[in-house]
Amino acid sequence: MSSRAVASTALVAAVAGSLLLLLLMRSQPDEEATTLPAPIQPAFSIPRLTPIASPEHASRWASVLRPVEARAAARGGAHVVAVLEAATPEGTANLVLVLQNAVSDGEAWAKVRLPVLPNNSTGWVPRRALGGYRVVQTRLVVDRGLLEATLLRNGNPVFRAPVGIGKPRWPTPPGEFYIRNRLRGFESAFYGPLAFGTSARSSVLTDWPAGGFVGIHGTDRPDLLPGQVSHGCIRMRNEDILELGRLMPVGTPLTIT
Repeated sequence: MSSRAVASTALVAAVAGSLLLLLLMRSQPDEEATTLPAPIQPAFSIPRLTPIASPEHASRWASVLRPVEARAAARGGAHVVAVLEAATPEGTANLVLVLQNAVSDGEAWAKVRLPVLPNNSTGWVPRRALGGYRVVQTRLVVDRGLLEATLLRNGNPVFRAPVGIGKPRWPTPPGEFYIRNRLRGFESAFYGPLAFGTSARSSVLTDWPAGGFVGIHGTDRPDLLPGQVSHGCIRMRNEDILELGRLMPVGTPLTIT
């Protein structure tokens, strides 16, 4: 064989070997290319936002941060209709139901329901005098004719119970109010295991301690319920007030019809 033929044969063999090697390399997966590193765990996670289920049934309340004058309009020179303290007569944080917001002369104001006589009073306070807004989806309705309390959540009834209300001489006042606090540990069994303070006030027993606020509480005389049996407070059987306590947060609007 001539030297030229030998060289040609060697060249063909080299090319064939290169192609075979290339095919083998392509047929084997590249481990480094196909294996991904484990994901890095984030230092913190952002919780998923939960929208308010029924905005039309939502109500807002806020704590009173310091004593503040409530005025008839959203401006500093308006007539003072009440003074709100930072604490209730029972020593709990005072709170108000927020009805509306406005800005006047560069200052934010909040229209709130007031725990004063006459009942159903409202007033404007500077927004800076209140804490952060809290939202509730509940409303308690007390029907004096039916002698029944109904708790609504998102507009749907979730609790019903018979109640005692004020005697004709000391009537439970009608109107729009709110739940101001919850209290336990009474020395007397008269109030039962739990009580709620409301913004409603008796227009008759104004000389009572703290001015005659209407409460919702248990009783040691469940045999009297339902009926007109109290000095204006709303009484429930002890098992009912405990169930209500499980379902109803403070700040809940209260409608008495």
